[in-house]
This record gives sequence, structure tokens and C-alpha cells, in this order.
Amino acid sequence: MNEQIEKLQQAIEPLRQQIINHKVYSLITSIDDLGIFMNHHIYAVWDFMSLLKALQQNLTCTTVPWFPVGSANTRYLINEIVAGEESDIDGEGNRKSHYEMYLDAMQQCEAEPVTFFDFIAALKSSGNVSTAFDALDTPLTVQGFVEHTFEVINSGKSYLQAAVFTFGREDLIPNMFLSIVNDLNSKFPGQVSQFKYYLDRHIEVDGDHHSHLALEMTAELCGTDPQKWEEIRAASIIALQKRIGLWDGVYEEITSSRVMADNL
Repeated sequence: MNEQIEKLQQAIEPLRQQIINHKVYSLITSIDDLGIFMNHHIYAVWDFMSLLKALQQNLTCTTVPWFPVGSANTRYLINEIVAGEESDIDGEGNRKSHYEMYLDAMQQCEAEPVTFFDFIAALKSSGNVSTAFDALDTPLTVQGFVEHTFEVINSGKSYLQAAVFTFGREDLIPNMFLSIVNDLNSKFPGQVSQFKYYLDRHIEVDGDHHSHLALEMTAELCGTDPQKWEEIRAASIIALQKRIGLWDGVYEEITSSRVMADNL
């Protein structure tokens, strides 16, 4: 493996472990708890796709007339990941993005993402993430997570985008969900099959093929430039800290909802 990749992985491992072993997982013991989790996490599922498309726009030609952009290898790597994330196969054999699969899973769980849809509508109207959040009562941990993602997107630096995608998202997803998947069937038999499929699919695809592609893409984009490696180290650390904050927000809302229920 690339020496710089190994150094970066060592630097972020403590934060990765905090996420993998976060206390929020053991707190999810009911459908209502799961609904709270999903209503926070849907923002990460969506902005993951935005980060992915930013990479595709920077690393390939998406305009007409067409001209070759960058190296053919990075074009292949990002297009391969996009194809899998944007047009995978759901549990019934239909072509769907992972984002659309997640929304289907939320519907099955009756975890209607009303506030999220309001955010998307506001974003379509304003074209600005922060402005869209201003009009809504969205948790600050969600806002911080999404706004950092878009700071990276708006930087226009493909190597930064690739690093956050790889170390803050793509390379993290399999381990992050293992704790939930292991107990899912026993906790919610027959009620969350689409969510389980989504998680299983991510573990299968992202834990193997996409993870390796993303690592290769990041290494190629940074090359031997020490400044780039330092920038991606800092950005990856912030991305992981924002993920911890996102999970903290879920934990706090579930805990608060139980206190309210006990007081009724």
C-alpha cells in the first residue's frame, strides 16, 4: 500500500474507532429510535451523492464538446464508483441509486423525512445550503456535517474531495454500519428489510470494490506532493469529527425523546 495512505490511516484511526464504537448504535432498540437515526443520516446519504458528483465533474468531462480530462485511470475509477452508487440494483431487482434505496427504506419504517424534504425544496429554491438550513429547524450537528461537505465540494480541489470521500465516507461506511446490521434482524424482524438490504449492499460494495477504487484514486490525485497530503489529512480529520458530531446529535435526540415519553 502507498506509504502516505498508511500514514494517513494511522493518523485518523482513533477517530474512526470513535465512530465505529459510538454509543448511538446500542441505543437503537425500537422502530422509533431507528426513525430518528434515519432522519439524521439521510442528509449524509444525500450529500455523499453530491460529493461523488463533484468528483465526477472535476475528474471527467461532463460538458459538450467532449475533451479528455485528467488521466484515463482516474476517469475510470470515479465513473466505476458513480455507476455503482447512482444506478445499483435494489432488493427487487430495480435500478436505483443508494439514496433512493434509503428513502424506500425510510418509507417502510414509517420514518417520513419531512424536514429533509423541506430542506431539499428550500435548496432547490435558493441554491445555497446555508440559506436552505436557515429556514428550517434542522439539528446543528446535521448542518455542520453537510456544510463541511459543501466546503470541500466548493473548494474545487479534487484531491480534497477524493480524500473526504475516501476516508470520511467511502472507506468508513462498512465498519460504521456493522454494529447495526448484526442485531437488525433480531430487533426488527420483517419490519426493516429494505434498510437491511441497503446496509448489506453498502458493506458488500463499499467494503471491497469501491473502497479500493477510492484509495487508488486519492493516492493518484495526491501523488508525491507533501502539501496535498497535509491538506487531505486535515480535511479527513474534520470530516470524521463532523461524523462523530452527527452521531452525537442522533444520540441526544433519541435520549430526549425517551425523557419526553416518560414524562407523558
